[in-house]
Amino acid sequence: MTKAERALETRERILTAACEVIADIGFENVSMRKVAEHAGVSKALLHYHFDTREKLFAEAMTHSFAQTGADAEAADDGAPAAVVLARILRSMLPSDADLRQDWKLWQELWVRAQRDPAARHLAVDLYDQLHTWVGGAVEQGIASGEFTDCDVAALSTLVLALCDGLGIRLMLDDPRVDLATTRATIWRAIAPSLGVPPVFPEV
Repeated sequence: MTKAERALETRERILTAACEVIADIGFENVSMRKVAEHAGVSKALLHYHFDTREKLFAEAMTHSFAQTGADAEAADDGAPAAVVLARILRSMLPSDADLRQDWKLWQELWVRAQRDPAARHLAVDLYDQLHTWVGGAVEQGIASGEFTDCDVAALSTLVLALCDGLGIRLMLDDPRVDLATTRATIWRAIAPSLGVPPVFPEV
């Protein structure tokens, strides 16, 4: 392994550890020492890669977001457009332990964004990327003839809003909302615009 590869591996380990610690105890309780210990690196090495908590938090959020997207795209096997979109929706909801961790990070970002301009800009940028991700899947479905032509931007905004609202209730373990109900509710809301059956696809 080259020096550059070792540095990249260390950076990835630190970011993974930061995501886990922030999700576990919240950003306000996180210290660089705690992240270094969790990553199995020295505090000096951590500071070499990230000189402030704020930079570490921003990189951890971006890392978490990128990993979620990579996992969803890895499952793209030429499936029908409805299945591709359903997979994206699945990855945007707290449907397993890893995605619940992602949601805890998002919740930390929402709180920080209310009083920190850098966090607010990061949140808006990540939402832009989500909007593009959903919209791209819809556009591909329209281009292939699987979806009805529709207002892609408006539909993408609706998807994100529904995922946020219902996802929060899933995180709260609200007894009135479960994962199956959430997926079904979102799909019923967008199916008429897409011209597809109102039943969430098997993914």
